[in-house]
Amino acid sequence: MSGASTPPGGRIAVPLLGVAQILSWGSSFYLLAVLAAPMSIDTGWPIAWVVGGGSVGLLCSGIVSPFVGRMIDRFGGRPTMAAGSLLMGAGLAAVGLSTGPVTYLLGWVVLGLGMGAGLYDAAFSTLGRIFGASARRAITNLTLFGGFASTVCWPLTALAIEHIGWRGACFAYAAAHVFVMAPALFALLPREARKAPAAADLTESRRMTRGERGSFLLLAAILMANGAVQTTVAVHLLAILQHQGMALAAAVAVGALIGPSQVGARAVEMLFGDRLHPTATLACAGGLVAVGVVLLALGAAPAAVAVVLYAAGNGVWSIARGTVPLALFGAGRYPVVMGRLAAPNLIVQAAAPFAAGLALTAAEPGVLLVALAVVATGNALLAAALMFRAGRSLGPQGRAP
Repeated sequence: MSGASTPPGGRIAVPLLGVAQILSWGSSFYLLAVLAAPMSIDTGWPIAWVVGGGSVGLLCSGIVSPFVGRMIDRFGGRPTMAAGSLLMGAGLAAVGLSTGPVTYLLGWVVLGLGMGAGLYDAAFSTLGRIFGASARRAITNLTLFGGFASTVCWPLTALAIEHIGWRGACFAYAAAHVFVMAPALFALLPREARKAPAAADLTESRRMTRGERGSFLLLAAILMANGAVQTTVAVHLLAILQHQGMALAAAVAVGALIGPSQVGARAVEMLFGDRLHPTATLACAGGLVAVGVVLLALGAAPAAVAVVLYAAGNGVWSIARGTVPLALFGAGRYPVVMGRLAAPNLIVQAAAPFAAGLALTAAEPGVLLVALAVVATGNALLAAALMFRAGRSLGPQGRAP
């Protein structure tokens, strides 16, 4: 983005939100990957209760997402995302202070409310308010930061557990949110102009045309299906690879390819993505995810190849799910639309790993893989349909005629 097209204070928005995404993802979505086992051992709580905290958090973030979208649309991302960081800090502190499964899950309720106001959907909406219709490059750059969340925070979490315990790790992350991240977001993010109540109500209540409503429902279905595949693979990949005969160490090594593959694919999109309409990027991402999952299910290629293709598709998908709504519905309604799209997607992500776990108890992992392959393939076809639908409704400059 050139200096002429960058709004006042816009240059700091992406790196600041990028650091916030690393901290926010690492201390919420990725937290239990490292924390769950030592927490269960220390407290005696069933591991299902411990891991269930993450599902509760995702569920609550989905429920609150439409409200967050309206707040960003009305007041801007600066106060909304700062409040999200405060809520995440409060939730982490509550988790660290929990004395039983009930108080632990209540802590995740608060943490989940913060996730709704602090993760990608809120950050994308904030960039949409700051940069308007030209936010695509900013969204792409932001996902490059987010791709390093597990790489940065998993070792930090493990180090904290070793020296100050799992409760101390929660308190350390809580302090980072409350005393560093929230003030930084509030002080340094650009101050977007508040919308007058009448203008905000007009934006929210503006009815979609029949064509827009069809595109919205199709996009919501696409995001939900991919969310189900993504969270299921994230939780159960190691078990699936081990069932296919891979040793645990080898399975972990293959799983470690996900982060670099996602970041690498996002870097490629940053260099060449401007040549494609966002719906074409979404279709390409869906195709890569489907090919990766199908290869994994069939065992037709080395697992590492399948995982790299799958992860590359998901890396680009993170960009497309932020840029497609901007392209289809415009900057004026972007925060509200993002909030509405995020709600069902996050609720599905909360439920999918649990449902997959039940499926694993009733059948072997191969059956689950076939089901994932079917869903991913169908989703790739839906993404292609959305691309062709957008191509028919867009003018020669990629804008609605």
